[in-house]
Amino acid sequence: MSATDDMYQSVIIDHDRSPRNFRHIDAPSHHAEGHNPLCGDNVQVELLVDVDGKIRDIAFQGSGCAISRASASMMTATLKGKTTAEAQELFDGFHALLTGKQVDTLPLGKLVVFKGVGEFPMRVKCATLAWHAMREALGR
Repeated sequence: MSATDDMYQSVIIDHDRSPRNFRHIDAPSHHAEGHNPLCGDNVQVELLVDVDGKIRDIAFQGSGCAISRASASMMTATLKGKTTAEAQELFDGFHALLTGKQVDTLPLGKLVVFKGVGEFPMRVKCATLAWHAMREALGR
């Protein structure tokens, strides 16, 4: 395993063990749930979006594998403060990264740690579960 792979693995492990924004929002403006019947992962995503379309707060709860929890954690950390349009662009870029499609110049930042997940098609659903719930919550 390369040093880069080790770093990527440590980021995923950190977000699995200490997930960011793993909590409930008292009065979310948007909410959706996701379930992966193949492995049993469950996620609930809550957002507080202001009238200008900016994500003021985002949180998740649920249970799942390390990839699912880490992805949800990193998603919430990445999307907080972004607009819903930016959230959609990041979803598109993240999904393209995992499915091996051409990734444009959209900067994914630390989300690139999930690139290797694309080598395991059964795990792509784990990594995108919270992202699909977020899109559903926003009505996309």
